[in-house]
Amino acid sequence: MTDPQVAVMMMGLFIFIILLGFPVAFTLMAMGVIFGYYAMGDIIFQLLVQNTYDVMANEVLVAVPLFLFMGYIVERANIINRLFHSLNVAARAIPAPMAVAALATCAMFATATGIVGAVVTLMGLLAFPVMLKAGYDTRLSAGVICAGGCLGILIPPSIMLILYSAAAGISVVKLYAGALLPGFLLAGLYMVYVVARALINPRLAPKLPKEQTDLPFLTIVFDLLTSFFPLAVLILSVLGAILFGLATPSEAAAVGALGGLVLASAYRALTWERLKEAVFLTARTSAMVCYLFIGSWTFSSVFSYLGGHHVVEELVLGLDLSPVGFLIMAQLIIFLLGWPLEWTEIIIIFVPIFLPLLPHFEIDPLIFGVLVALNLQTSFLTPPMAMAAYYLKGVAPPHIQLMDIFKGVMPFLSLVFVAMAALYLYPEIVLWLPGYIYGR
Repeated sequence: MTDPQVAVMMMGLFIFIILLGFPVAFTLMAMGVIFGYYAMGDIIFQLLVQNTYDVMANEVLVAVPLFLFMGYIVERANIINRLFHSLNVAARAIPAPMAVAALATCAMFATATGIVGAVVTLMGLLAFPVMLKAGYDTRLSAGVICAGGCLGILIPPSIMLILYSAAAGISVVKLYAGALLPGFLLAGLYMVYVVARALINPRLAPKLPKEQTDLPFLTIVFDLLTSFFPLAVLILSVLGAILFGLATPSEAAAVGALGGLVLASAYRALTWERLKEAVFLTARTSAMVCYLFIGSWTFSSVFSYLGGHHVVEELVLGLDLSPVGFLIMAQLIIFLLGWPLEWTEIIIIFVPIFLPLLPHFEIDPLIFGVLVALNLQTSFLTPPMAMAAYYLKGVAPPHIQLMDIFKGVMPFLSLVFVAMAALYLYPEIVLWLPGYIYGR
């Protein structure tokens, strides 16, 4: 058996083992060491140690635990309920104000945390029952919560973009700038769709009783000042410091973590138990990411050494695809991988397989990264493995059927594809802001 054939067997065996339910990070390391020992001998153990050191010393990855800590602290600051209420009242003149407020709250909370499960679960506990009680359509309400909760994958400061930056070796600052407009585009499409549905069929989103909306203007302003603006200032300060070069992502993340602590203290929500829980969750998630990188780099090094990347490259180039054809094929593969795999595994393991092919097709890795971030929204929204739907089902009232949640998610899933098509047709949506700030 030739080395390239061994590489193909290595990849196939890896996919088979993780589909059986084995931990991905340790499966990667085990496969890398076993096949690496076959290909390189004892050198594989030195490579494993070196990869571990490289991950621990990677300056880009330092931002991951800091952003995670900021998100977990904000999640426990008990401001989301107040934020949803104030935005709901402020949007009272718009059709479907609760749905629009829920999407805006999800976008802000997802941006602050970047953790889909946390956003969907918390909003499923806070906003979903309130919307159902107000007479909102079950499917529309479920789609709003699930789709809004996934926005943190795309809108900066996104953990996913940091991991893509480390895998692709490109500037996370430019990635953040490139993802900003597509993130607002997708959130805007969601809101336009909700408002349009409410205008066409007002029974889907009944108007609130006057006693809930006829509040003094100063009361509304005060609610926004005490709920919306503190979190907005924290997020914009962190993001602005990164985009305008005032701080590195790691430095801005550290300031954001400190800001999260201050915010939680200001709301009198910072207790020893909550702080300890946030630190524990941060350490657990960060360790998972680091072990994935260690395993992935070891696996990919052996895979390349055996000639696996050349097999993939020859196969793709043999198809004689156009740049658009290659993009569609790559995104289709990532879309299908999103069913059995988490987005972290896709970014760290499979996306690097496509990266060496980008220069041949003259595709900017910035555009490719933002398209991947958009595409990964679908992995949480596509039945039957739509994890956002399962998160919501876990906290929804017992009478809510999973099939209703799936049906509610489908229109929002189609809007993700609309946003991806817009980026295919108008790549300047991604490239304009990085070019304007940092030059071409």
